[in-house]
Amino acid sequence: MKKILEKVELGDLKLKNCLVRSATWEGIARPDGSVTDEAYAIYEEVAKGGIGAIITGFTSVALHDYYFGGMMRLCDDALIPQYEKLTELINAEGIPVITQLALGAYYRKVNDRFTQVEPDQMTAEEIQLVIRQFTDAAVRAKKAGFDGVQIHAAHFFFLSRFISPAVNHRKDEYGGSTENRSRILLEIMKGIRKEAPSLHVTVKINSSDFTYGGLDEAESVAICKLLSEAGIDSIEVSGNGTSVAGIKPHKNEGYFVRTAAAIADAVSCPVIVVGGFRSLDTMEAVLNQTKIELISISRPLLREPDLPRKMQQDESYISRCVSCNACYSSEAHKCIFRGRDHREE
Repeated sequence: MKKILEKVELGDLKLKNCLVRSATWEGIARPDGSVTDEAYAIYEEVAKGGIGAIITGFTSVALHDYYFGGMMRLCDDALIPQYEKLTELINAEGIPVITQLALGAYYRKVNDRFTQVEPDQMTAEEIQLVIRQFTDAAVRAKKAGFDGVQIHAAHFFFLSRFISPAVNHRKDEYGGSTENRSRILLEIMKGIRKEAPSLHVTVKINSSDFTYGGLDEAESVAICKLLSEAGIDSIEVSGNGTSVAGIKPHKNEGYFVRTAAAIADAVSCPVIVVGGFRSLDTMEAVLNQTKIELISISRPLLREPDLPRKMQQDESYISRCVSCNACYSSEAHKCIFRGRDHREE
């Protein structure tokens, strides 16, 4: 029987347990993407809390990505020392760290102003530029000491939109069929493999776009098969509309499990699933009833960064996260209950 809190290997990465901190948006980086002291403190606290691996928050590969403010970035070699400090404090706890490489949207400079451009309007040269930006960011991640990179192709950000039939209507080799729309992901992965071959390369993908004409479960499985055949190291399954409210332990946990299980049946690489997990026994049931190998969590760690350690000490312990989603509107996306609960240590 598989146990969540037992050691596991994720490719070449060695994890103390099967729990992964899913990339979580903080929104507190400086405009150039540099890391603040507050961010270092957040990651150090999670690292000390007993998690198996950490995927750092949305990290843009471009300087002129204006999708939202406060993004970390790996778009300039001058930033490498700051991210090296981040990886060092996480690795000091014996925890592998992966950076989530992403693009909120593609922006084209027109008359000294940057304008968002959808996949249909991009030139072939602009697509190649994006592929180069992801590859270059991965090289910087390697130099900064990251153990891996995650290609963010979920949540309807740029790559998620590019692979979605609801958005991408191109008539060239990057549009139309599932294979063509997925080509950008495969070329990014190929570029990273060539220039930073020792990195663990994972991808985050929607189980469904949950929008008319968008990516559905069958096509998500098909794209993951293409990635697996091309040599992706692991896949994290999420979906559009990530943080479902009103999660009740043992009642509606693991809302992306069905598709993640189908993907795990279809691919040869490890599959990670995120989405509303609150109890150890529910998570272990997923590991033992499907081919899914790891569980990732986000909101529970905002309230209790030491949740894995608490579960290690008491297997019946249940996350105190109430799925209110108030963290989205709080400063640095912190749990509004932290410090207000009389049981808080």
